[in-house]
Amino acid sequence: MSVVIVAIDGPAGTGKSSTSKAVAAKLGLSYLDTGAQYRAITWWMLTNGVDVNDADAVAAAAGKPSIVSGTDPAEPTIFADGQDASGPIRTQEVSAAVSAVSAVPEVRTVITELQRTIAAGAERGIVVEGRDIGTTVLPDADLKVFLTASAEARAARRSGELKGKEATDLGATREALAKRDQADSSRKTSPLKKADDAVEVDTTELSLDQVIECVVTLIDKAATEKAAREQAAEDQKAGQAAT
Repeated sequence: MSVVIVAIDGPAGTGKSSTSKAVAAKLGLSYLDTGAQYRAITWWMLTNGVDVNDADAVAAAAGKPSIVSGTDPAEPTIFADGQDASGPIRTQEVSAAVSAVSAVPEVRTVITELQRTIAAGAERGIVVEGRDIGTTVLPDADLKVFLTASAEARAARRSGELKGKEATDLGATREALAKRDQADSSRKTSPLKKADDAVEVDTTELSLDQVIECVVTLIDKAATEKAAREQAAEDQKAGQAAT
């Protein structure tokens, strides 16, 4: 299979992470959770006393932390200044603040550059999931997928992910998701939206396995088409050299 770069976008609760990790593992590709990067920088700012509601303060601190992402789909990791942030970034405190932090242009510039560097260095190909991958980060991705689902399905899934004191009722979870959607879709810099050439997949009535199979099929098709284009280019080059 040709080396492919896959962008998977969509709002929270559509199955992006579970699908992306499983697809990457199945096809032997690298995996990048870009949302974890924004959560990591948000957690770092909260931990280091940066007022996350002060855009100027957030902008000034944007370039300070070192964010390092592991791209193994079986065990993705995220570190902020050498500290394992995989647990802390999933708290409600970070969830409540990440939209404000990620809306700051300076933050997006830093993280976007990091994401592009990681994708460019993925020798086996990569599945990158987020909210602006197909539109802003990797507009030339070989395949763009936009996952959607009903508000009810998304709330149920997200509520099921929360544990212990972080667990909330469905109504509160749905309200939090709606607030996040509004913030992500209305921000001036790289808002959440479907790329014009993305394939939309509604996961509301689909099992995780069905979504995975759907995306794998799309990737196989994209890889085949890319290989054909590359072969045609090689043939043309060889023909020109022979004349």
